[in-house]
Amino acid sequence: MSDNTVTPAAPAAKSSLHWPTLLIGLCLVAGVAGGMAWFMHKPKVAAPVLASDKLGMSRPDGLLESHSLSQLPKDLLAVPFLKETLTEDFVFYYQTHADRLGLIGSLRRIIYEHDLKLQDSLIEQLFDQPADVALWRGADGRLKDFLLVMDRGGLAKVLEPLAKVALDDTQLSKVSEVKVGSDEVSLYQLTYNASKALIFASHADKLVVLSNPAKLYDPQSGAAEEAGSVSTSAIAALLNGDKLFPEAFGLPPRAPEVKQRLSVNASVLAMGYQRFIPNFAGLRFDMDDKGWHSFLALDEQDNQADFDFKPIWQAMPMGASACVALPLAAEQQKPLLVKLGAEDKVAQALTEHMAGAAGLCWYADSRLYTPLLVASLKDDDSGKLDGDLGKLFGSMVGAYENNVEDGAFPVVEKQEGQSHQWQRQVSSSFGPYAAKDAEDPDAITGKAFMKVSLARHASTLLFSLDDKLVDKALGTLDKRFPPMADVVPKDLLMPVYFGPDAMAQLIQQETLDSLPQDMEPVFNNAAQTYLIPKLRKLGGYGKYALTLPEGSEPDGHWQWLPLQWKAL
Repeated sequence: MSDNTVTPAAPAAKSSLHWPTLLIGLCLVAGVAGGMAWFMHKPKVAAPVLASDKLGMSRPDGLLESHSLSQLPKDLLAVPFLKETLTEDFVFYYQTHADRLGLIGSLRRIIYEHDLKLQDSLIEQLFDQPADVALWRGADGRLKDFLLVMDRGGLAKVLEPLAKVALDDTQLSKVSEVKVGSDEVSLYQLTYNASKALIFASHADKLVVLSNPAKLYDPQSGAAEEAGSVSTSAIAALLNGDKLFPEAFGLPPRAPEVKQRLSVNASVLAMGYQRFIPNFAGLRFDMDDKGWHSFLALDEQDNQADFDFKPIWQAMPMGASACVALPLAAEQQKPLLVKLGAEDKVAQALTEHMAGAAGLCWYADSRLYTPLLVASLKDDDSGKLDGDLGKLFGSMVGAYENNVEDGAFPVVEKQEGQSHQWQRQVSSSFGPYAAKDAEDPDAITGKAFMKVSLARHASTLLFSLDDKLVDKALGTLDKRFPPMADVVPKDLLMPVYFGPDAMAQLIQQETLDSLPQDMEPVFNNAAQTYLIPKLRKLGGYGKYALTLPEGSEPDGHWQWLPLQWKAL
């Protein structure tokens, strides 16, 4: 059994069996991406031009390749952890979703009213076929629009009667034609649930469905290609059997033994900050007879930083809920820092001295939005940067305060031993400190405030919106508090750490804090009834380290590396 296989594991038991990465990897990488906005540089070589680009189809943000769409929910629940936390309701939700029921209802009405000789189980048969589904993000950043390509097999002739009623039905209409080889193939629009619609076409043994008709365009009309758009040329190529999706994720065709393959572009997980973490290309999850396997895709970059995360784990305090470490790419930080308010020479000095890797850790005794950031400088003689660091902190951190001279609280500077620390009080409704606890409560704008902190300890930089985390990290570097390095694998490349117990505590705290009983009694009770028991089960699992093979380093575009889950 491969090291990156997701297999059954008993709660709280130490085992060689590995953590189900399907949700963990997505959540952790999505969280770290938003906080890594310091780090970016340009690609070494241009990404290859895809056939789909040439045909007028925007690159998908996600891809699902399935031997049977109807089996996907059950296949996910084959992972014991997911079955315990999602329960069978996960399957029932998708079986009874309003859009699914509305679509089935519309097709059944058409079949009945036009006296078509089609079986009532048509939809179930369709969803039980091999299919590829490309997905694009909507305006809110979530995967929304999709393009489905399905092998119809024996259903090809069964579907033909639908086309004959297109000119005589209120919900089904012909909207265009595409040329597939020497054949003219009609595109149809099906309206369902009153305001929703989809485009579909069939040819030979292929069925193509586009969920959003507004995304379809004809290149010959002169219409401009937009994000998530699909041209009629791309539709024709897919109907002809061309595989346009896998190449967008650097993948070979799905092997027969792989029943499900889910690939997610870093553009989704990074929430718009992908340009700041250019090494990270995406995540993939495969399912075969041995279970689920997980993979990380990396892109090669100019002046590739070493993949050495050991300094990060030496600085991070023990007891984290979750951690992510990434290679630090400092070459083009300067324009970003200048745009954020830093002086040109300050930004230049900092970018020249950044090195190694950077990481984020979340802690149960802090908040989800106040992780600890750790980065490294090139040499131990970094004290000469303190003046620039202080100026950078003062220009980038702060808020306008109504009752404070100069509009912001002063930066408090402290130096002790190898550490130099800068701290500024900032009024915020999300702050961990109540306004009444401030030295001058009347100066606080609002009900709470935070103490944003930056510190340099020798060649290590620390930053957090929670000053207590920075203080704990300084104690760790001074060997007064144990580091994460004491509990993670010593000789393995570990980019991700996950502590289920501490993570469950953090999620529970954030959930109940956002749903106060006196203001949200219904949702609070629902969380207490359904979510908290699931979090207790989550907390029963042991700690895990996510590691990459020894010597891993990006070499080209979309290099897929197996993720190995190690029980600690």
